[in-house]
Amino acid sequence: MSANAENPPATATAGATATMTAATSTTTTPVEERVRARVITDDPLYRTIPVALRFAPAEPLAVRIVFPADLSPEGTDNEWVFPRALLEAGLQAPTGTGDVRIWPCGRVQAVVEFHSPEGVAVIQFDIAALRRFLRRTYAPAGAATRKA
Repeated sequence: MSANAENPPATATAGATATMTAATSTTTTPVEERVRARVITDDPLYRTIPVALRFAPAEPLAVRIVFPADLSPEGTDNEWVFPRALLEAGLQAPTGTGDVRIWPCGRVQAVVEFHSPEGVAVIQFDIAALRRFLRRTYAPAGAATRKA
């Protein structure tokens, strides 16, 4: 299951993108950040999962969130591709109207909601991890080579 989300409205991203370095200084090195996320369900006990956040310089406007194969009925990695600006804006205020919606949840968490024909998945991330990833996507060449 893979999806391309809609771009957020320009007004929703203006504040978030202003805090980042101009796109012309985006790294020329691929960026990957491995983080732990929480699957939100009706169950009072949450489940943490490993997630890969990826950025490819060949697609400077997009980011990818990759879920492990063991979560998929097909046994394959589940990759979602959506605008980097959507992720940036969603850390500040609720944004998204398509397959991916993002909003801050308190001061230290962000929720990403993925919509597909199979259903909806709600995943909670630490905002610090998402901000660190975004900073690395704008780092000068050579500064974004480490994997967390």
